[in-house]
Amino acid sequence: MSRVLITGCSTGFGRLAAVELTKRGHEVVATARKPGTLDELDVALRFPLDVDDPASVAAAIDAAGPVDALVNNAGFGVAGPIETASLDDARRCMETNLFGAARMIQAVLPGLRARGGGTIVNVSSAAGRVGAPLDGFYAASKWGLEGLSEALHFEVGHFGIRVRIVEPGGFETAFDANAVRTAVDGSPYAELERQWEAAQPLLTSDGPAPDPALVARVIADAVESTEPRLRWLVGADAELAIGAKDSMSFEDFETNMRGLLGVTW
Repeated sequence: MSRVLITGCSTGFGRLAAVELTKRGHEVVATARKPGTLDELDVALRFPLDVDDPASVAAAIDAAGPVDALVNNAGFGVAGPIETASLDDARRCMETNLFGAARMIQAVLPGLRARGGGTIVNVSSAAGRVGAPLDGFYAASKWGLEGLSEALHFEVGHFGIRVRIVEPGGFETAFDANAVRTAVDGSPYAELERQWEAAQPLLTSDGPAPDPALVARVIADAVESTEPRLRWLVGADAELAIGAKDSMSFEDFETNMRGLLGVTW
């Protein structure tokens, strides 16, 4: 099949995608900033990789050899009001989520062009299409990734290189636990946080939380598919929010979502 390099395989979507693509017969190169987290992952190759470090990226690309597909999954969240969130944390988020992906893209593109094609899958988020309160800097990093991916699509399609954007909604992974959070209790935004937290069940269907393996399957589908499709939505909440936003003016979208979620802030 093909050789697929995936970033951020220590947990969550990246790890599950490594398992899924391996099951489908692909040769997976799993990478993570902490290589010990990959010890029990049954894939073809495992390498340390910090997407924020150019030397680490170069070493991993050299060790991996020619790849047919890149999955940019490494990333983390920064949560809190824009007024009070740490700009240092915001910069780190941008460095990993946006510039880390760009660094990987720059590293693999010469080889993909030389071989006449390949696939780049950028794991974005529903937050890359709908900016939610108390999530501004994470949303900004993903909106940036969305714009980068669109431009890349136009630039490299000429060389036979496919670009995909996978946009998951909310899934049960270690993402929330690993997010950097600014305390809101006692701040001017405490009531907004209360209302927003109360609204979350309205964005999801009844029953158990959606299985993150679904996202892994969509990532694998995006790697394998030859259809001319840029964006790949995953999850009922993502489909609801983005579908609604795309179907009306922003003002109507805001009015409707406030009514649906009971947010009066």
